[in-house]
Amino acid sequence: MPALKRVAVVVVAAIIVAALCSMAFAEAPVKEVVAKASTVPWWVWPLSLFVLTFVLGVVAVLGGVGGGVLFVPIVGGFFPFHLDFVRGAGLLVALAGALAAGPGLLKKGMANLRLALPVGLIASACAIVGAMIGLALPTNVVQTALGITILGIVGIIIKAKKSEYPDVAVADPLSTALRITGVYHEVSTGEDINWKVHRTPLGLALFIIIGVMAGMFGLGAGWANVPVLNILMGAPLKVAVSSSKFLLSITDTSAAWIYVNNGAVLPMMVVPSIIGIMLGSMVGVRILAKTKPAAVRYIVIIMLFFAGSRALLKGLGIWN
Repeated sequence: MPALKRVAVVVVAAIIVAALCSMAFAEAPVKEVVAKASTVPWWVWPLSLFVLTFVLGVVAVLGGVGGGVLFVPIVGGFFPFHLDFVRGAGLLVALAGALAAGPGLLKKGMANLRLALPVGLIASACAIVGAMIGLALPTNVVQTALGITILGIVGIIIKAKKSEYPDVAVADPLSTALRITGVYHEVSTGEDINWKVHRTPLGLALFIIIGVMAGMFGLGAGWANVPVLNILMGAPLKVAVSSSKFLLSITDTSAAWIYVNNGAVLPMMVVPSIIGIMLGSMVGVRILAKTKPAAVRYIVIIMLFFAGSRALLKGLGIWN
């Protein structure tokens, strides 16, 4: 019964999102999009999106990445939707996952508000700027930049070293002034972990770039949040992951409204995508304990490399 209740909540949430998007889409100015005539029935695309996002939801959980970073390059490269609509849907997909996980992470004490709110304020403001830039630029320019960014993310994932408990000898003055510190209970060891952070000014500066990229490409930003919070600033890995998930609910909301206001959100894309990604995430959580993370990590790397190459070549006009 609990599983059925969760599924029902997901479906109801998707219907509410669809209603809100439909209202906004009806009133907002829409970009002119020249589409080629297609003989494929309209229902094939929502169904395909549901199947794809279900698989992406499973893989995203197992690979430790956000759904948006897989959704945008794959759908943008292989589905006949304008990139603006894909990025708008990608932000809402990432936002749905963040909103589903955020309250539970806060309740368990894993996500830390003092860590997430300062960077969230900067990232959300910059995400609005990024969304406006993304909608203003020509599609081929954004597609090319997206491809380069995705290939860069592949490099980050390959080289990133996860540190469970970074060694932070002394907290810097800014983090001390903001009281960015905390204690969380590590269930696996039964210990209470005291943590603090350093290099806070550099971390805040990097979140300016992360926010712009999140809004511009509709990727969410979990792929960048975690390395900055964990490796650079020194937050424990679980605190970094949990705070990053909560942070997405702030950053993606700001950018998503720009796409909604410009009519770049299609309920036909958003509804099946949100349902698929959330159901897939539920399945992924169950599979996670029985799967070797290294194997799934390679799958994610291959998928992102292929999708990033496709986006880059499509943007350059080499592979249309």
